[in-house]
Amino acid sequence: MIPPILSARGVGKCFRRYPSRWAQLREVITGTHTHVPHWVLRDLTFDVAPGEAVGLVGRNGAGKSTLLKLLTGVQLPSAGAIERRGLVSAILELGVGFHPDFTGRENARQMALLQGLPEHQVRELLPAIEEFAEIGAYFDQPVHTYSTGMQMRVAFSAATAVQPDILVVDEALAVGDAYFQHKCFERIRVMREGGAAVVLVSHDPTSIRSLCSRAILLHDGRVLEDGPPSMVLETYNMLLAPDMSRDYEALPVSEQGEGRRAGTGEVHIESVELRQENQPRQVLVSEVPAQLVLRLKVKQPVADLTLGILVRDRLGNDVFGTNTHHHGVALPHKPGTFELTWDLHGFHLGCGYYSLTVAAHAGAEHPAGNYDWWDRCLTFQVLPANGPISIGPCSLGATASVTTPVGGGL
Repeated sequence: MIPPILSARGVGKCFRRYPSRWAQLREVITGTHTHVPHWVLRDLTFDVAPGEAVGLVGRNGAGKSTLLKLLTGVQLPSAGAIERRGLVSAILELGVGFHPDFTGRENARQMALLQGLPEHQVRELLPAIEEFAEIGAYFDQPVHTYSTGMQMRVAFSAATAVQPDILVVDEALAVGDAYFQHKCFERIRVMREGGAAVVLVSHDPTSIRSLCSRAILLHDGRVLEDGPPSMVLETYNMLLAPDMSRDYEALPVSEQGEGRRAGTGEVHIESVELRQENQPRQVLVSEVPAQLVLRLKVKQPVADLTLGILVRDRLGNDVFGTNTHHHGVALPHKPGTFELTWDLHGFHLGCGYYSLTVAAHAGAEHPAGNYDWWDRCLTFQVLPANGPISIGPCSLGATASVTTPVGGGL
């Protein structure tokens, strides 16, 4: 069995809270305790293996950033112990470790030296760091002239210039543009394949599902759930809905699907059905119009009822989502039963397996008030239409043709 490269055993972190600055000064002068201990992390125990990517999720204030500081040695735990093996590279809060008056090159050099790299190796790495960052002449300008996205480019490029044993990233990629995020994610995948352990904090579920083989949900400073990203993110979604974390009614899961279900119960989704050619299907054909038919029962009067749908691929990546609020469709809000039909005129999903999540809620977004949230209520397969087979989550109806060059043949 391969030993873990990163271990936490009974880790806790406590800060001191003072009622006032005078109380803090009094404690310093007299030695009389005037503070109240505030534990932001308690009894965390987990291992991370080489080549494993772990996503940390949780509400703001759950302790994610504090935990990363403990894992990287920026802060020391108040209780328990953390063991690290090998080179640790970290991107914590944006701008941490950067001197605003130094150039990007000087800051990149400083970051590399702080990782313990020798001077001659740092000199050799700087051209590669500059090339990956792609900020042009700004690389030799003071950092205080940078945008947040440019700072992130330099920080990530310097932190990943050499293959680390442990890579820690705290939400910094959220400020980057889509092009550079793609480059970063690809480099993280390569490092993971090379044996690096990755710990990533992100509020983006797609990033967690795509990059991580495991996720840990922190809640009130403790590990609430540790397991596959899809399961952990389901629990996280429940916590995001108001009042759900305190008292939500667990609704029975129908035989129709295997996913989790929760909600306050004022509205109940009775059935979900995919159809093609007016027939229920679990195997559908790409590029053939389809319908999604839902039967809902309003048990109690509700305000601003919205029905949302979300399609994910087999890796858990979001492929398509929308809701009735965005389409300007008003739903019945008084007690009774009704059907809602989504006409999927352009059913351009690529070949593969998918899942469907539906949610009845209040307002434009799901967390605004959750009546019935049903994750993975259906799984279905998409087969190719007559014609060439494509790969990927969408079918663009591509065709190819050859034009003979003017003045000659092939």
